[in-house]
This record gives sequence, structure tokens and C-alpha cells, in this order.
Amino acid sequence: MNNNERPQLRDPAMMPTYEVLEQILKNSYTAYETLQNNLPGLEIEQEWQWYTPHKVWYAKGQHFLKTPRGAKKVKNLYWLYVFDGYFSVAVWFKEKNRQEVLNAGVSEDTKRLAHNAETMGKLPTFPVVFDITGPELPTDIYTLLSCKKKLE
Repeated sequence: MNNNERPQLRDPAMMPTYEVLEQILKNSYTAYETLQNNLPGLEIEQEWQWYTPHKVWYAKGQHFLKTPRGAKKVKNLYWLYVFDGYFSVAVWFKEKNRQEVLNAGVSEDTKRLAHNAETMGKLPTFPVVFDITGPELPTDIYTLLSCKKKLE
């Protein structure tokens, strides 16, 4: 992602429909569709939300699970940002889980992304960010989402 580039979807009245996303994402829309089609099988639901502080629509991928005592729990697995012609998927991990991410059976490129990601926030976390610029979705996204579902 170009740090000078601003996310699209900056109008709170314009919901991110498939038609709007297809228009903005262009060539990467096929990869977006692939992700959406695979979410149910991964037990992930994606939800679009308007974030007032950033004045932009973001999507978050969530996994709903039950604790051993039967309570419902929601785990945020990724954040999706839309740019002109592409989208980014950021999977956030706790710093203490960096080694598990590096050992998750991902490509050398993804290991490099995870290794070089800066730790941020009060609760030390780091993102592994995939910029999807073409019609193919990296399979490492699915690997990291499965990894994140298993981690505390």
C-alpha cells in the first residue's frame, strides 16, 4: 500500500455494494469475490462499518464461536480497506504470536511481511497486510486466517 494513498468509500451515504466495489476495484474485484465466496466455509462473516474518526467504510471479518462454557464470543480476524484499483486485507496478531505466524506454513514473502511488520498499540500487535492488485487471491491469507482463529 502506498502510504500517501487514501482509502476509497469515503461517502457515509454510499454503502459498499457489489456494484460500487466492482467499479472501484476493477481488476482485483475477482479476488474480492473469491474471498467473499470462501468466507462461509471458513466460518467467517464479513461486515461493513462506517468509521467516523477515519471517515471511511472498512470491512471486518469475524469468527463467531462458543466458549467451553457456552458463551458467544466474536473474534476479529481481518480488516479490509478499499483503494482505487485494489484492496488490502490486514490480519492483526499479538506480538507474542509472531513465531506461530512465521511457522504457519506460509510463503517466504508472507514470512517476510510478518517478520518486518512493526509492533503497534498499547497491546502489542502487528499486521500482516496483503495488497490485492490483481484477480488472484494469495492462499496465504487463508492460512493466516486459520492460524488466527486458533490463537487466543
